[in-house]
Amino acid sequence: MSKAEIDALTAEFFGAFDNRGGKPADVSRLRRLLLPEAVIVITRPEFTVSTLDEFIEPRERLLADGRLTEFSEWETSERTEIAGDLACRVAEYRKSGLMNGEPYEGGGVKTLQYVRTPGGWRISSFAWYDHP
Repeated sequence: MSKAEIDALTAEFFGAFDNRGGKPADVSRLRRLLLPEAVIVITRPEFTVSTLDEFIEPRERLLADGRLTEFSEWETSERTEIAGDLACRVAEYRKSGLMNGEPYEGGGVKTLQYVRTPGGWRISSFAWYDHP
């Protein structure tokens, strides 16, 4: 059952950024999916370590102010290891949308770490890089 729960949690994570068809992205749902103390690391284009709130705020703005529209991202492959109440996933992903009205596409790798809490699986940290 744990793998199915982690798959569903991960799909909901990727779906938080979706604003296709004019619907608003629900980036704030990350507060429910991640631990409040989660660590978020971007390695490229600029190395950045963020708290959950530092990560959410600029993405909410970007996905709501009309600069990035018709956006979605999705896993193309994944490998998940589960050890008791801990899990780690390495996922290749793609993304696409319109940035300032122009086609925008990319992809990269994300690693997500999960812990089983009394309330179910949550993401404790994630890191990623986009392919150049």
